[in-house]
Amino acid sequence: MKLVILGGGFGGLRLARKLSNKRGFEVTLIDRFNYHQFQPLFYQVATSGLDASNISFPLRKVFHYSKNVRFRMAQVKEVMPGSNKVVTDIGEFDYDYLVIATGAGTNFFGNAAMEANAYPMKSTGEALKIRHKILQNFEDALSAPNDVERQRLLNVVIVGGGPTGVEMSGAIADMRKFVLPKDYPELDFTKMNIYLLEGSPNTLGVMSKKSSEQSCSYLHKLGVIVMTNTILKDYDGKTAVTQDGKRIDSSLVIWAAGIKGNVPAGIQPDIIMKGNRIKTDRHCQVVGMSNIFAIGDVGYMEEPAFPHGHPQVAPVAIQQADMLVNNLTAIEMKSGNQQMEEFVYNDKGAMATVGRNLAVVDVPKPKLHFGGFFAWLVWMSLHLMLILGVKNRLAVFSNWLYNYFTRDQNLRLIFREFYKQKEA
Repeated sequence: MKLVILGGGFGGLRLARKLSNKRGFEVTLIDRFNYHQFQPLFYQVATSGLDASNISFPLRKVFHYSKNVRFRMAQVKEVMPGSNKVVTDIGEFDYDYLVIATGAGTNFFGNAAMEANAYPMKSTGEALKIRHKILQNFEDALSAPNDVERQRLLNVVIVGGGPTGVEMSGAIADMRKFVLPKDYPELDFTKMNIYLLEGSPNTLGVMSKKSSEQSCSYLHKLGVIVMTNTILKDYDGKTAVTQDGKRIDSSLVIWAAGIKGNVPAGIQPDIIMKGNRIKTDRHCQVVGMSNIFAIGDVGYMEEPAFPHGHPQVAPVAIQQADMLVNNLTAIEMKSGNQQMEEFVYNDKGAMATVGRNLAVVDVPKPKLHFGGFFAWLVWMSLHLMLILGVKNRLAVFSNWLYNYFTRDQNLRLIFREFYKQKEA
């Protein structure tokens, strides 16, 4: 079976690894980056807690000892179901079966001003841009011409009260308390405001009520200004304007308010659902297409427990990839129609960290909630285990250990590229 996998995220990489050296399969993995990104820790890269290399792993290295998996770094242009081809910027790839695991990108909900001026955080590169912007703002604040401009440079607005927004707010609050006053003694960080804007009534709305309430309490404790039932309407790079007319002066707005599936061209519009996700059946098979599958954030599947689709989280993609390995193996072995395994998502719970010694964890079976220091340890342990590569795990753990005991990070670096113009 000639199998092409689009995307080296949690789902695509899991599938390729499971099929590595498996007889009967010739696998081509295509991604626009040559590395796997551990998205749950982007916020720590953005706040100088971790280096980008700590949460990124070369995809080619994963398959050093694989005889049947080959990687190509390419930008997917179009999927051609009629001729079983994938068109990329480096050429065309034929397939017998195709798996779309392209993940999701930032959803600005059609707001052009926000897309032009706010900072998203859906890739390692975008996390590094936020880090640069945060640090550069403080450098610029030192030479600000007046108090108004200085306040604008100090203020930070985070849009979206989900796990990413909550974790980002808490991390910046920790920087404000423990690190920045030492780095910039000339600035008064008691005047620095961190705003978290959430359109719904609660932060962490996808989690339990206890987690929502506890996370909000933790954020207030850290000095974050939480504004629920608040939608950001406009932002010009200097002033954020909410739907009710409130104006917040800030030169940095971080957008963590929504995601949408990265659907490649060539997929019929009538099977693209809300959130730009491709509709599939219970086998992850794209509706109306016998040899194309979609998994993870880009796929939309309804099952009794999740009538409106699964949450766009890594465990869904990983479990779908595991099921798809069994189904593809059955197809390859029987070479005909057979009963395939149906996907049932095993929800093992949700968690989010808010700051130092502060986190919330929900476990569905048995129904359990806990927060504080123990939840924070659970959060750290699980994320450490999920990171790809022993070296990366050691690097992350040592960084966390150093940060915990010194209340400091060593990665507050602003990199610039200087170009020297040649003389004529």
